[in-house]
Parts: sequence; C-alpha cells; structure tokens
Amino acid sequence: MYLLGVPFPNTKESMNRYLHYSHPLKMFLVSLAPVLLAVLSSCGGANTKSAQAGVGPQPIPVAVAAAERRDVPVYQSGLGSVQASNTVSLKSRVDGQIVQIAFKEGQFVKQGDLLIVIDPRPYQVQLEQAQAALARDQAQLKNAQLDYSRYQGLVKEGVIAQQQFDAQKALVGQLEGTVQADQAAIDNAKLQLVYTRITAPVSGRIGLRLVDMGNMVHAADTTPLLVVTQLQPIAVVFTLPEDALPNVAQHMKNRTLQVDAYNRDDVTKLATGKLLTIDNQIDQTTGTGKLKAMFDNADSALWPNQFVNAHLLLETRKDAIVVPAAAIQRGPQGSSFAYVVKADKTVEVRPVKVAFSQGNVSAIESGLAAGDLVVTDGQDKLQGGTLVDPHTTTSAPAGRPAQPSGTVGQ
Repeated sequence: MYLLGVPFPNTKESMNRYLHYSHPLKMFLVSLAPVLLAVLSSCGGANTKSAQAGVGPQPIPVAVAAAERRDVPVYQSGLGSVQASNTVSLKSRVDGQIVQIAFKEGQFVKQGDLLIVIDPRPYQVQLEQAQAALARDQAQLKNAQLDYSRYQGLVKEGVIAQQQFDAQKALVGQLEGTVQADQAAIDNAKLQLVYTRITAPVSGRIGLRLVDMGNMVHAADTTPLLVVTQLQPIAVVFTLPEDALPNVAQHMKNRTLQVDAYNRDDVTKLATGKLLTIDNQIDQTTGTGKLKAMFDNADSALWPNQFVNAHLLLETRKDAIVVPAAAIQRGPQGSSFAYVVKADKTVEVRPVKVAFSQGNVSAIESGLAAGDLVVTDGQDKLQGGTLVDPHTTTSAPAGRPAQPSGTVGQ
C-alpha cells in the first residue's frame, strides 16, 4: 500500500521501523491513523452488507399436487364374514348298510345328483309284502261287495233278516278300510325305498367324506354322512355403525347398492355383489347393525366363515374438486385451510370447505379450483407469503376407501 507516494507498512513491526526512520512524517501519520482505520472499517462493513443483500431468502422445498375435477365414489366400509346360502348335513332316514358312494370329496354337485345308496333289499321285500296284502284284501272286499248286492234283494223279499244284511254292509266297509291301510303300507314301503338313495338337496360343494362304504347307518345317528355347502350364490354379512344405517336405507330406495369384498388385509378385491337387506335390529352392545349382501361367486373366491372387508358403494359424486387429504390443514378453531402455491412460487393460506373425505382424498366444496397447486408435504415450515421450491407429486386416486369407513359431510 502507498500513502502520498510513499510505501505504507502493513504490520506493526514495519510500522515502528517506518516511523523511526521517518521523523518528519511521524506526527502526520499518527494524526491520520484513526481516520484511515475508520475509512477502512466502513468500507468492510459496506461490502459485508452488500454480500448479505445479494444472497436473499432461500426457498423451502415442498411437495405439491394439483387439484383435479373428477368423479369420486362414496363408500361405507365394515368388517364381515362369508356365509353359505345353504349348508345341509345329510343323514340317513333308514337303517341299513352303505353299498355305494357316488361322489368324490370336494366335488360340485347339482340338486338331485345321487350321493349315497343304502342297501334297498329289505325295503323292497317290505314293498312286495304290502302289495300282496293289498291284493288279498281287495279280493275279500270284492266278494263282500257281491254278497252285499245279493242281500239287498233278499232283505226286501224277507228271505234274510235285516240284521244279516246290516252285518254284510259293515263287513264291506271294514274291508274297504283294510284296503286303504294296505295302500298306505305300500306308499310307506315305496318311501322307505326312496330313502335308500340319498341325493343332493341343493347344488353345492361336498366336503370331506364322514363315512365309508360298508358301514351300517341308522336313522337315529347324530353324525351326518356328508355336508353339502351351497357356494353359488354366497352371502356376506357385515356391520356398519348405527348412525350410517339411515343413509344406507335412503340410498337403497333409489337403486340396488354395490358391495365389494376385499381380503383380510383390505388390499385384494375378491368379488363384487349386491346389497340384499339390512337387519331388523341394532346390536346394543356394539352400536352396529348387520347388513347382508349376495355374491354370484362364480370363481369360488369366497368361502364360508371367511373374514372380509366389505365396501358398500353409496353413490358417486360427479365432477368434484379433489385434492390429497394430506393437503388439508386444521386451524385453531377447527376450520380447514390449504397452502396454495401462486405463480411467483409463494404460498397463500386459502380457507377451504371440505365436502367429504374418502380414504386418502378429500372433495372440496369451496375454496379451490381445478388446477390449483396445493402443498401436500412440508407445511410445518410455511406461512403466508413463504417462498417455496415445489415438487409435483401424483395425487391419490379416488378409489375404494383405505380407512375402515368412509366419512361424509365433514
């Protein structure tokens, strides 16, 4: 550094040597030193402030999503279990030995298909005996009727006594009753013979075989021979909160409601059916009501006693403004708002009114328009006017609810 054309020292030691050999300038420099220090200090402060002013506020990175206009389904969801339309435990109605098993375990059978045959020979013999007794009694009745016809003329002529005529008339009536009893015995023998052939009362699937061929079975046995379960169609019974039942009943008046059955983890869709009815009472211990839905179950995806998540589709809101539920914030008084990113990349606190929330999306009644960018992550660092660095994320689909139950009218 030079001062008035003379090199100026930049250290304390060099300053002392300079002043020792420059006595004429000593007093001048001593007086000028405070002024130079003040000038240099002001210049350094100005440069620091200029550098700070040039940096400015840093934008805050946030995740954003665009508000969309689309149809949103409204669901009510509850836990349920699958119930077979019909479950029949087949037992023998006659005593005898099993001589034929006409099914395989796990086989699907149709109504009327032959399943088991019990030895029919004893019942065939009983039928033949009843038929023989009928033939004998019919012959006796015919002879008695002929005698009765003869006695009608003889009693008029006084050849026979009235008492004999009345006795013959009673004999005819007695034999007529005997013939009717014989016919009933024949019908019973035929029925017992039918019972030796066990057929499927309903269409369904056979479970595991419970008896083997050659076993003796009795009508008094408590253990069934086999169980037939009707899987097509099949029912799902699920529960909903009692507060939701009036809304469901109102929608049932307008149309048949759709029910989707999902597996235990509520991820895989198993089948789609129709709501059949609502139970006629509410369980006071749980505050829920039972609903029953029917499923065609053509691919046998549902099994009796299986636990499922039932999603009841109440309606579909048309052209709703939809944003991710994470974009909705709650104010101190419970009001809802969202951070909206403006064109200059600053955020605006926008009050919104939520029509309803369904799973991970919210339908907006007022406050947002289609295309508005709302902040979905990083709101804890924001306030009105904050500069942000937005990163667009894909908004969640408005599909089935991810929560146990849909929420309407929030």
